[in-house]
Amino acid sequence: MTPAPPLSVRTKLFYGLGTVAFGVKDNGFSYLLLPFYNQVIGLSAPLVGLAILIAMLFDALMDPIVGQVSDHWRSRWGRRHPFMYAAALPVAVSFLALWNPPHWSHTALFFYLVGVAIVIRSFISFYEVPSSALAAELSQGYDERTVLLSYRYFFGWVGGLALYVIAFRFLFVPDAHHPIGQTNPVGYSRYGLLAAAIMFGAILASAAGTHDRIPFLRQAPVRKISLSAMAREVLATWNNRSFLFLTLSGLATSMAAGLSASMNFYFNTYFWGFSSPQIAGLATGVFASAFIALSLAPIASRRLGKRPAAMAAMVAAVVVGLTPIMLRLAGIMPPNHSLALFVIVLVQSIVAVAFYIAGATLTSAMIADVVEDGELKTGRRAEGVFFSASIMVAKAVSGIGLFAASAILGLISFPTGIRPDQVAPSVLSHLALTYAPIYAGLYVI
Repeated sequence: MTPAPPLSVRTKLFYGLGTVAFGVKDNGFSYLLLPFYNQVIGLSAPLVGLAILIAMLFDALMDPIVGQVSDHWRSRWGRRHPFMYAAALPVAVSFLALWNPPHWSHTALFFYLVGVAIVIRSFISFYEVPSSALAAELSQGYDERTVLLSYRYFFGWVGGLALYVIAFRFLFVPDAHHPIGQTNPVGYSRYGLLAAAIMFGAILASAAGTHDRIPFLRQAPVRKISLSAMAREVLATWNNRSFLFLTLSGLATSMAAGLSASMNFYFNTYFWGFSSPQIAGLATGVFASAFIALSLAPIASRRLGKRPAAMAAMVAAVVVGLTPIMLRLAGIMPPNHSLALFVIVLVQSIVAVAFYIAGATLTSAMIADVVEDGELKTGRRAEGVFFSASIMVAKAVSGIGLFAASAILGLISFPTGIRPDQVAPSVLSHLALTYAPIYAGLYVI
């Protein structure tokens, strides 16, 4: 290994930029996929959730394989970059296909959704697992890793939010047959095309922008290894107490975040009665969350340490996130369609999401530290294997979280293809009373 020069701001920016692709994918899966296939296409919510859960279970097998293979890959472009370059086009094409489903029966559409979701999430793994593993190689210091991963989470959130705002501002346009813009299928087709182009460009730009660091990265050892030996090494790597606790904690937190994201459409559209421009305004406000977390996570890491800071951020996220809903159930929130209601929900969204991003950033930074703990115990560097679990946790946002949201909608028999003013108040109350304890319980875990 050639001694590496200090990380420049340029390298940090290009490293973070690639996460725009994951942010766009995750934002689409978390916020739009369930309402698109449920309210627009007409597939039942439990079937949509089951399709994504099946794809996530496939991920549970794919992610560690990609991590282990990239840990041992030898090429003139190093261990990580060949996978990053190769993922760009398949990710873009499969994401475009997701938002342009064929006119098939509901049963056929279910299998179509399962297949396309597996393809997308698999090729995202080919980029995201090696790219995430670079964090432990590019940075060496305890606090520098938090800074580097803050860039990663910043770009992931900004990229996903930017496209979300564009969709609600310019793509989800009402017409004669669709008075509510977010129920117009044409907007989702346009969204898929724009998203595919952004993901393709972000992945290539990040891979090319960090290409000059390849000579300073670790090279895979020269050795032959069987499939059974690779499996044993994965299990040995994961048999790390700190890593197991971090993974379980991150999984519960991601499930809570995914549940919140998937229910966001239903709460904003039906519970609060916001219009498409207002929902775009809420998403625009959350840009501030990414900027707040970009500074908050490193500061909290230095002053409190990563673990106490992450725990505090999680507590704050759940308290702030549920307060407006609890106040509405108590009958002390402003009425729908009032400016005061919009302002309150906007401020709450900014603060709650900022705490969530900061907590997730600190958790990922702890995994980068666990990589070195694992090396001391096993004698092997296994960044790809460790971070494959981190990516699996991140995917739980749009996997298990979406499945939980679809289960809630099925449990309370939430209607499909209905205008916001036609939903019975009792259904909305059941929605809130079912959602809140599950969301809080996951954060407690």
